[in-house]
Amino acid sequence: MKLSINKSRSLWWVISSAVILAGIAAMVISWQNPNIKAPLRPSLDFVGGTRLLLERDCNKPGNCDQPIDINVVRDVAKDKGLGDSSIQIVADRETKAENGILIRTKTLDLKQRTQLQTALSEKIGAFDETKNQIDTVGPSLGRELFTSGIIALIVSFVGIILYLTVRFQLDYALFAIVALFHDVFITAGIFSIFGLTLGTEVDSLFIVALLTITGFSVNDTVVIYDRIRETLRINPNRPIAEIVDDAVNQTLGRSINTTLTTMLPLLAILFFGGETLKNFALALLIGFIAGAYSSIFIASTLLTLWRERTGKSSAGASPEMLDTSAGSQDT
Repeated sequence: MKLSINKSRSLWWVISSAVILAGIAAMVISWQNPNIKAPLRPSLDFVGGTRLLLERDCNKPGNCDQPIDINVVRDVAKDKGLGDSSIQIVADRETKAENGILIRTKTLDLKQRTQLQTALSEKIGAFDETKNQIDTVGPSLGRELFTSGIIALIVSFVGIILYLTVRFQLDYALFAIVALFHDVFITAGIFSIFGLTLGTEVDSLFIVALLTITGFSVNDTVVIYDRIRETLRINPNRPIAEIVDDAVNQTLGRSINTTLTTMLPLLAILFFGGETLKNFALALLIGFIAGAYSSIFIASTLLTLWRERTGKSSAGASPEMLDTSAGSQDT
């Protein structure tokens, strides 16, 4: 099968634009939501506060006979002055029964936590102390984590621009960055949608996931760009659209195999890695799929359009390839 990606490049751009616009719309709605007040639903890592994960002790007779009524939990929280807390019913990872509650609220001291837990146990049943989890994060630490993550993301983008400008040309670098923004916006947009519909939160690992996604995506793009530049040097008079289509087809197997083999351990982490790593793995899965898509259908087609419009059909004066074998060995 041979793809002619440039014949349908408008379709690829429409698909990406639709997904990105849906994500941006979700971010705006999320920002206006009084319970979120941010483009993505932030975890305690960023906003600070206390998170209580309380699970009923089902070894006690009759303790878990009745399902947890979330309205009862809200009433208890309201009585304790915590009416604006985020409350969810959660399932046990082993039995899948919904015998736990997750409460995210303002920072509580030990006395306040104890009073809340006691009041809840009187209404919905005794909790298993061995399974309860309580986390507290200060708001200053949350702001520091967010700022550090954004700075790291910006530095990585600047580094990629410089590297690709030196190794290829400026237009290659710019369209690779457009593809990276595409991947970041799609990942963030889908998480914003999940935050509104499923209550999915982003934490400091989400920033790590975005940094990992940029590295994965640009690596795929560089392999295609290497093949494009190699062909341009050999036959600079061929139409750029044909050259790009050939480059994509010659590296397509490598792109698919790399993405699939990377997704397998991420799927294992998603389903068996526990709550802490679940959203991290999900972000990587979304980002890697978007990265493979953008390398093939976005970065390459935008480069084609630009060179057709500007009439540039040669590789230009650029340094020797650092690793031509990566492109020449893949079929």
